[in-house]
Amino acid sequence: MNTENKKINWAILVTGWGRNAKDTLEAYQKGMLKKSSISLVVYESEPCGAAEKAAELGVETLQLKKDDFPNLIAYQNKLITELKIRRIDYVFMLNYKYVIKQEMLQAFPNKIINIHPSLFPSFLGTKTAIQDALAYGVKITGITTHIIDDKLDEGIILAQKAIKIKEGDDFDSLYPKFAKKGKKIVLETIEIIENLSVKKLPVKI
Repeated sequence: MNTENKKINWAILVTGWGRNAKDTLEAYQKGMLKKSSISLVVYESEPCGAAEKAAELGVETLQLKKDDFPNLIAYQNKLITELKIRRIDYVFMLNYKYVIKQEMLQAFPNKIINIHPSLFPSFLGTKTAIQDALAYGVKITGITTHIIDDKLDEGIILAQKAIKIKEGDDFDSLYPKFAKKGKKIVLETIEIIENLSVKKLPVKI
């Protein structure tokens, strides 16, 4: 096989309904991922819009529930096995709520991407970054995608999108802006990975 024509094999991890993941699958359906193939969607909760869309497209889905395992490490060891069986190259965490443990970082060094609803280095290590930005009164917030490491919400920044907070904005008016920019930044991030020489990245595990 000509390795120059080989597409990057992606898995998407999602633990909720999966708005960003569903948008990404729709873009994939439209042929917008030129050098990538989405081969697997791992999900937890039902209903899951991302899993439903994946099934519609013929993309394999796998439901893994953390509560079915004795601890997070056991759950992620099972996840590692499933990803390795499918020869996954990169993992994109799109609204995935669990901290990635050392075993998985070592299994996929510099290959696990996360999306976070803030502009690094603001509002890290929280699941309420949008609400925190509103409460703090900042005028500009945004979205960051990054390669994860062993520090929560740190690692190598890949892309960022700014979002203005207007007077009178609340979560309900701000969230649609995150959804719109989120779709764009995920595609931009995948394109960055497609064109990036991973060998040049410092391994941080």
